[in-house]
Amino acid sequence: MRLRSRTVMLASWLGVAAVLAACGGAAGQQTAPYQLTLQDAIEKGLKANLGVLLAGTRVEEAEGTRLRSLSAALLPRVNAETYASVQNRNLRAFGISLPGMPEVVGPFSNYDVRLYGQQNVVDLGSYRQFKASEMALEAGKMDYQDARDLVVRAVAALYLNAESAEARARAAESRVTDATTLLKLAQDKHTAGTATGVDVLRAQVQLANDKQALLVARNDNKQALLALARNLGMDPGTRLELVGKLEYKPLAEATAEALMPSALATRADYLSLAKQRQALEEQVRANKARWYPKVSINGNYGGIGRSVGGMQGTGAIQGQVDFTLFDRDRNGEAEQMAARLKRIDDQIADMRRGVEEEIREALLNLESAAEQVAVARDGQELAQRELEMAQDRFQQGTANNVEVVTAQDELARAEENSIVAVSSHVNAKYALARALGETEKNILAYEGNR
Repeated sequence: MRLRSRTVMLASWLGVAAVLAACGGAAGQQTAPYQLTLQDAIEKGLKANLGVLLAGTRVEEAEGTRLRSLSAALLPRVNAETYASVQNRNLRAFGISLPGMPEVVGPFSNYDVRLYGQQNVVDLGSYRQFKASEMALEAGKMDYQDARDLVVRAVAALYLNAESAEARARAAESRVTDATTLLKLAQDKHTAGTATGVDVLRAQVQLANDKQALLVARNDNKQALLALARNLGMDPGTRLELVGKLEYKPLAEATAEALMPSALATRADYLSLAKQRQALEEQVRANKARWYPKVSINGNYGGIGRSVGGMQGTGAIQGQVDFTLFDRDRNGEAEQMAARLKRIDDQIADMRRGVEEEIREALLNLESAAEQVAVARDGQELAQRELEMAQDRFQQGTANNVEVVTAQDELARAEENSIVAVSSHVNAKYALARALGETEKNILAYEGNR
C-alpha cells in the first residue's frame, strides 16, 4: 500500500511538472506580428470609429423620415374596423313617446365589419415635403461620407506617424552599427600604438550616445504603433508590423484651378450643403402650396346587420376638396425659410473658399516638401561621403577620430532631415487627397494601394 501511494504521488508530481512545462513553453512562444497595410488600417479604422457609426444611424433615420413623407403624400391609407354591440334604449329619453309603446326597447344586437380607405389625389404641400425629405436623405449620405473621409485622413496620419517612427529607429540602428565599427577600429589602432586612449574613449562615448538615441527611437516607435492599434479598435497588446515603409513618391504637378471643379463635384461636405439647400427649396415650395386646394377621396365598404348571418353589404365613396382661406402661420414659415436659405448660401460660399484654400495649401506644401526631399538627399549623400573620408583618414593615421565623430553627427542630422522631408511630403499628399474628396480612393492611389 505504501509503495502504491508513493507511485501515485510520483505520477501526480510528474503530471504537474508536465503541465507547468507546457505552460512555460506556450508563454515563451510569441505570436507572429500582425502584418498591417495602409488599406487594412483604413478599413479597421472605419469599422471602429464612433463618428462613422453614428453618421450611419442618422442616414437610417433620414430614410425612415422619407418613407413617412412618402406615405403622407402619395400612398393610400387603409384600415379595418369591426364591432358588435348588444344594447337597449330608453325611447322617452330621445323624445319618443307613443301610446302602447314601451319606454325601453331591446335588448337588440348590431354587427358591423368595414374597410376604410383614403387617398390624396392632389396635395402639393405634402408632395414637396416628401421631395425635401429625399434631399435630406441625400445630405445625410454625404455627411456619412464626410465622416468616413475624416476618419480615413486621421488613420492615414497615424499610419504615417508610425512609419516615420520606424524609419527613425532604423536610422538609429544604423548609427549604432557605425559607432560599433568605429570603436573596434579605435581599439585596434590603440593596440597597434597608432591611436591614443582618448580616441578609444571618444568612440565609446559616441557609441553610448547612439545606443541611448536608439532606445528612445525604439520606444517612440512602439508608442506610435500602440496609438495606431488603439484607434483601429485593435487590442493594444497586438504586435503590429507595418507593411508600408516611409518612402518618397513624387506626385504629378497640378494647379488649383484645374483641381477645383472635380473637388467641388466630389467633396462630401460641400455636396451635403448643396443637398440641404435643395431640401430648403422644396420646403419653400411646400410653404407656397399651403394656399393650393387639396383633393382627396375616401370611402368604406363592409357588412352590417342584426346578426352575423344577416349582414348586408353597404358602403360609401366621397370626394373632398379643402381650401385654406386664412393662414397667418404661412408667412412666418416663409420668413424662416428665407433666413435658412440665406444662411446656407453663406455656408456654401465659405465652404467653396475653404476647399480652394485647402487645395492651394496642400499644393504649396507638396512643392515645398519635394524641394526639401531633394535638398535632404543631397545633404545625406554629402554627409555619408564626409563620414567615409573621415574614417579613411583615421584609419590611415593622418587624423584622430574627432572628424569621424563629427561626421557621424552630421550624418545623423542629415538622416533626420530626410525623414522629416519625406514625412512632410507624404502628409501633404494626404492633405491633398482630403481636399479633393474621395479621400480613401485618392490616398490609396497616391501610395500605390499599400
